Amino acid sequence: MCPRNCWTNCIPLLSRKPAPNFIDYLWLLSLAVVFGISFTLTSISVRDIPPLSVASSRLLLAFFILYPLMRLAGQRMPEFGSIWLLVFASGFFGNALPFALISWGQVRVEAGLTAIFMAVMPLATLLLAHVLTDDEKMDRWKFTGVLFGLAGVVVLMGVSVLSALGNDVLRQSAILAGAICYAINAIITRKLTHLPRWSVLSALMFSASVWLVPVSLVVDSPWQLQPTIESLWSLLALAVGPTALATVMVLTIIDRQGASFLSQINFFVPVFGMLFGVVLLGDRLPANAYLALVIILAGIALSRWGSRYKH
Repeated sequence: MCPRNCWTNCIPLLSRKPAPNFIDYLWLLSLAVVFGISFTLTSISVRDIPPLSVASSRLLLAFFILYPLMRLAGQRMPEFGSIWLLVFASGFFGNALPFALISWGQVRVEAGLTAIFMAVMPLATLLLAHVLTDDEKMDRWKFTGVLFGLAGVVVLMGVSVLSALGNDVLRQSAILAGAICYAINAIITRKLTHLPRWSVLSALMFSASVWLVPVSLVVDSPWQLQPTIESLWSLLALAVGPTALATVMVLTIIDRQGASFLSQINFFVPVFGMLFGVVLLGDRLPANAYLALVIILAGIALSRWGSRYKH
């Protein structure tokens, strides 16, 4: 067991991870389902609550959910020290900055183009992991699989949405920067997976809340809001599922297979988001959704085949 004051020195040396198996992909698809329903829940919540308040509230509520679980597990928040630099960096790049950039960008950028920009995240993660890690090097199979996934998202959203590229360069660049923030956070989170799980989860939600809650208090004056019960229930569901539970799953997946594997989730989230829109909001499923799913699955298969071939 590590001494209490050696958080940064007790992280074991990283070794090559085994090829992803059925359980790993089950974790990934389950997380995509959890993230996918967040689109529907968010669309309900923002009817009465400003987006910034929705984001900060779900983070703060998630902290209040995870903190008691941490205490029940006999764990404490990390002691003050250099580990908090990583925790606050994760809160910044994983929640505060990308939300601000993406929400600002979406004022003028349509959802389809936003989804395509977000699908760049796996490619950015693959490149960052190749440069910054020793055990997640890029190869032709991973690269080809990512390109297939990106192509699948383009097909899902419709090639026609690409005609809007360059119409609002600043806002489109903000969304792209938000996707890169998530890639940076995936690399940062790798450094936290060997710490006590519930302690890290609580610390991450706390740090993200510290970044966003003060801003939402100043910008939105949430005490003046009068949200409906439906919006409040949706906000609570966001905190429990796509925030608290999803953070548990993210750390588990990164611990099992690394940041590059986790990044593939951005190919599946739009698919599940669209499916939940059909089931819960009565949206229509476009015919190209089936072709998109086939292309995405082909990309995942290529990545998996390459991993098995190397091992």
